[in-house]
Amino acid sequence: MPQLRLVQVDAFADRPFTGNPAAVLPLEEWLPDEILQAIAMENNLSETAFTIPAADGEADYELRWFTPTVEVVLCGHATLASGHVLIGDRDRVRFRTRKAGPLEVARDGDAYRMSLPAYPAEPRPLPRVLAALGVETAQTLWHPGRYALIVVEREEEVLALAPDFRALAAEGDILTIVTAPGSSSDVMSRVFAPAAGIDEDPVTGSAHSVLTPYWAARLGRSDFTAYQASRRGGHVGCRLEGERAILGGKCVTVVEGVFRF
Repeated sequence: MPQLRLVQVDAFADRPFTGNPAAVLPLEEWLPDEILQAIAMENNLSETAFTIPAADGEADYELRWFTPTVEVVLCGHATLASGHVLIGDRDRVRFRTRKAGPLEVARDGDAYRMSLPAYPAEPRPLPRVLAALGVETAQTLWHPGRYALIVVEREEEVLALAPDFRALAAEGDILTIVTAPGSSSDVMSRVFAPAAGIDEDPVTGSAHSVLTPYWAARLGRSDFTAYQASRRGGHVGCRLEGERAILGGKCVTVVEGVFRF
């Protein structure tokens, strides 16, 4: 019976049971995709990250991410969790990904900073998404990586959302981000991905790849604080550096064990 190392990490969290949980399984070589997907389904977390050592000096590891139902193009919180697990005594760890390009997690005091691509969104009507969210008036933007950005005026509107997840899933595999100015942080948001098997994601790094260029332009500065207001909740430090979104956060290891199959 094969045995794999498994580490479960709460990412963008300073204590257990907050932030977004991710499973990290360091491998020596890739298993068949159907096995990777089955492991992610068994873990039943929003993301399971798998790594193998990189074969050259351009990266330290290759990295892939799976929800319980699909492989995703980019996952921020599971990248942060993977960096937390694999950084060891280094200052930084570099990842090669299949569709999101090179990513990096570096130490930042007792936290980490993570470099992701910045995804600027452009205005686009999204009437069916608004209807599924139950929102009547909002600014709507779209990024071709299938990110819908919905901007409302007040954080109370974001907190009061009760989406029709079946209707939202009918729009396809999109990540829907609803955001407003925050009171305890510069920016707050909630994020939904029902077609990927995640009705509401606790704290979403890739969503902040979209939020960072939008809010940096709107606020008129490159740095700001963000809070994703799920039931677990999590804080994200955001900085726009050219075409990169630099996201800051802490991680807590909550489970270490062996996965057998």
